[in-house]
Amino acid sequence: MVRTPFSVDVRGELVFLGTGTSLGVPVIGCDCETCVSTDPRNFRTRCGLVLGLPEGNLLVDTPPDLWRQLVRERIGLIHATLFTHEHADHLFGLDDLRLFAHYLGRPVPIYCEAAVEARIRKSFDYAFAPEAATYHAGGVPQLEFRRIGLEPFELLGVKVTPLRLRHGRFNVLGFRFGNVAYCTDTNGIPDESWPVLKDLDVLILDALRHKPHPTHFSLDEAIAVARRAGAKRTLFTHLSHDLEHAATNAALPDGMEVAYDGMRIPLT
Repeated sequence: MVRTPFSVDVRGELVFLGTGTSLGVPVIGCDCETCVSTDPRNFRTRCGLVLGLPEGNLLVDTPPDLWRQLVRERIGLIHATLFTHEHADHLFGLDDLRLFAHYLGRPVPIYCEAAVEARIRKSFDYAFAPEAATYHAGGVPQLEFRRIGLEPFELLGVKVTPLRLRHGRFNVLGFRFGNVAYCTDTNGIPDESWPVLKDLDVLILDALRHKPHPTHFSLDEAIAVARRAGAKRTLFTHLSHDLEHAATNAALPDGMEVAYDGMRIPLT
C-alpha cells in the first residue's frame, strides 16, 4: 500500500482556511437554504489564511476551527503566526499551535499588536504561568511575541505592510503581501490606509451579508470599496449564511467573487 504524505507544499499559494462569520455556516439550529445546502462551498468555518511564503508557512489568525482546517488542507507545519485582531473567532484556536514549537525546535513567532498580546496572555494564561516550564513537551503553546504596528516588516522572505482598519469601535489590522491584500473584519477604511490598497492583483475583503451591520461591510458596501480599490480581482470573505455561494457569485460584478473554504490562489 502506497502511503500519501500528510503535508502538501503550498509555497506560492494563499489558502483560505475559513471564510465564515463568527457563527460559522451552517448556523446552529438554522434550516435556511444556505445552511442546508449540499454545495461544499456553503460550509464555512471561521476566518483564517495560510500563505506559502519563500521561507515557510504563515498563518493569519488562529480561528476556533484551526485543527480541522489544517488537517483538511494537509498543512503540517506553521512557521509564524500573524494576527489581525483579538476577537474570539480569530484567536481561540491558538492552543493548536502547541505541536509546531516541537516541530520547529523553538517557540512559534507571534506577530501582533499590543491588544492581541494582552488578550492572548489573559485567555491562555496557563501558557505563561510559572509552572508552565514544568509541563511535558507540547503541554502548552510555546510562543514568542513580536510586536508590530503600521510599519512594513519582513517575514518569511516577503515584505508585509499592515494597514489600519475600523471594525465598529475597534481598531484592527489588514495586511498587504506583495500584490495581495487581506482586509477581513472591517466596516471602515481610514483615508491613510487607501494608498496601501493601490495596484493590487487581489483584494480579499469583508462582506458579511446584504443588510448593513455595525462592524462589518454589507455586500453592497464591499462592492463599492472594491470598485474604489480597483484590484484586478476581489474575493469576499467573512460571509454569513445570508450569502448563498452560487446565487451571490452569479449576481456579482465582473472581477468579484465569493471565496470559499479551501480555495487557493497564487501569490503575486
